[in-house]
Amino acid sequence: MKAVGLTRYLPIDDPNSLMDLQLDKPKAMGHDLLVATKAIAVNPVDYKVRAPKDTIEDSPKVLGYDASGVVEEIGPDVTLFKPGDEVFYAGDITRQGTNSEFHLVDERIVGAKPQSLDFAHAAALPLTSITAFEAFFDRLGIDVNGANKGETILIIGGAGGVGSIGIQLAKIAGLTVIATASRSETIQWVTDLGSDHIVNHHEPLRPQIEKLGMKYVDYIAMFNDTDGHWVAATDLIRPQGHIVAIVENSKPLDQQNMKLKAASLSWEFMFARSMFQTPDMIEQHRLLNRVAGWIDEGRIRATANNVVTPINAANLRDAHAKLESGKAIGKIVLEGWR
Repeated sequence: MKAVGLTRYLPIDDPNSLMDLQLDKPKAMGHDLLVATKAIAVNPVDYKVRAPKDTIEDSPKVLGYDASGVVEEIGPDVTLFKPGDEVFYAGDITRQGTNSEFHLVDERIVGAKPQSLDFAHAAALPLTSITAFEAFFDRLGIDVNGANKGETILIIGGAGGVGSIGIQLAKIAGLTVIATASRSETIQWVTDLGSDHIVNHHEPLRPQIEKLGMKYVDYIAMFNDTDGHWVAATDLIRPQGHIVAIVENSKPLDQQNMKLKAASLSWEFMFARSMFQTPDMIEQHRLLNRVAGWIDEGRIRATANNVVTPINAANLRDAHAKLESGKAIGKIVLEGWR
């Protein structure tokens, strides 16, 4: 089968950083589905895993943590899907990734593809949907059915992949959404997605929040640069409020404001359930099906903003470079093998 992978961890402008490969087609065992991938999407985790280091892989490592496709084969323990089913999912960071013509994935972290979307637009959704859904409804404890209607959430990184779906999930829950954006195109993007207010993350946040008539916000979702926005976030969170972060910190995070406010911080890592085979791993199957339902009902729109054909090393290197620049809006998707 065709695949894109690496053996050495190199800067993305090196042609060997991601290479076109021919690998053996795997076989489904246990709870695994063998999926014929039709489209994949790129996320910051891809370039973080690929970041230059001295490690050399004995056999090629395949990246990729978003896919949509068709079930080709099922393992003997599979109960949720059958061959021919159209699916979408984000995969498992401890296994080979989705950048291959055929891919093995545990059925418990797979959802039925939204019927109203093509494979390309479906592939943009899984990782960011799981991350935002778990961040809001599992980590922050927001009620998806609207019990927190009218409460405020500040989404730092509103125009990114997670922010783009997060704005829409927050609106489903009835929250008042304040999203960060700084360029005309990102401001338009988050506005179109339903953000109620927009603030510029390159300028001090408190004056902008106060200009909106608020002293504090009820929730903060830090979807980029935890280090850079931490002081502002702990200043703006309400007493007994809750912050969720998805990007690792590189230095200690001062907890004094959090202690004085009895506020809390949760980390969201969407691979935790599959990495540790948690008893509730199947919740990702359920939440992806729920997101697919919202898509088909027109309550959520797809977040793909750049679809490229075909899936190959050159196009993936270009996608990685765009993401690393920090200027990408929404999701970058690649579709079709040639």
